[in-house]
Amino acid sequence: MDIGVFLPIGNNGWLISKSSPQYMPTFELNKAIVQRAEEYGLDFALSMIKLKGFGGETEFWDHCLESFTLTAALAAVTERIRLYASAPVLALPPAIAARMAATIDSIAPGRAGVNIVTGWAPAEYAQMGLWPGDEHFANRYARAAEYVTVLRQLWGEGTSDFTGEFYRMDGCVLSPRPANGHIDILAAGQSGTGMRFAAEHADGNFILGSGVNTPLALSEATAALAEHTRATGRDVGALALFMVIADETDSAARAKWEDYHENADLAALGYLTAQTATDKDADESSTAKTVALPEGAVNLNMGTLVGSYETVARMLDRISEVDGVRGVILVFDEFLEGMENFGTRIQPLMKSRSSGSRSSGSHASVPGKP
Repeated sequence: MDIGVFLPIGNNGWLISKSSPQYMPTFELNKAIVQRAEEYGLDFALSMIKLKGFGGETEFWDHCLESFTLTAALAAVTERIRLYASAPVLALPPAIAARMAATIDSIAPGRAGVNIVTGWAPAEYAQMGLWPGDEHFANRYARAAEYVTVLRQLWGEGTSDFTGEFYRMDGCVLSPRPANGHIDILAAGQSGTGMRFAAEHADGNFILGSGVNTPLALSEATAALAEHTRATGRDVGALALFMVIADETDSAARAKWEDYHENADLAALGYLTAQTATDKDADESSTAKTVALPEGAVNLNMGTLVGSYETVARMLDRISEVDGVRGVILVFDEFLEGMENFGTRIQPLMKSRSSGSRSSGSHASVPGKP
């Protein structure tokens, strides 16, 4: 099973809590994390994109780096790990995203990838005059499909004359192209529409785990993705997203998690809830609805593995056995310590990351390929 890390490109990582580690995003922090990830044999790293934070006492995600420039810098200081930059389709024209990704591929041949972000928070784009209106909620994946079509044409052929509803290319050119004419594309569709988009256009799709210490709760979502991929005949693996809160004992890890939860930044959570409510017709399984569920929004409602190093290793092995799971992408409450503990205390206990199954060559495996 492939393992990746979701880099803390925004302040405070993924915990919307006043008692969780508070820190600013910097290149040095992300460099240290991704180099440590590479040292411990992780397969990929992803940087998100967020253009407006949630505010509150913690100023959650009010301070964020930019994804492509960070990824390019990280490409220059790593040797093996695959690196994914996130492209906000409403803010970054596809021809520019294609050229930026090709540039990263020149820095790190065969290691560049792009994560497609359709955008569900109106305020994030309205501040720049880029929100197209509430119709975007219904057609955002149609827009993303055109976006990816342009990317693939430019990477594969060096030219695009694509004409669609949202994009029109007129002899658009790209050179130099990626070395092998291909760059991996990831998506994060949770709704039926989002999963169909991934099955048709992506090489891998993130699936949000749910609950605390319920590693198999994602089985229904991975089965849904598999059903969509059977319809398209494409090989699109699921990449499960989980937070890890680990310590020497189960009780010590649980105490940290409960403290984070009890000290949630309610003002920041209020902003999140208000943004997700703007789409009146959103599927209950959509990303926007899922991250704001009241029972656990302090960690954006991603699946959370809380326990001793041994307990977390066992749960990750259980995830690896779920049909359709190609890999896991991890976030930590404290990233540097968390990465160190994963590499030295958790990963050595995982059967799914044994010496016979771990990626140890000059490049990581491709999420969309066996």
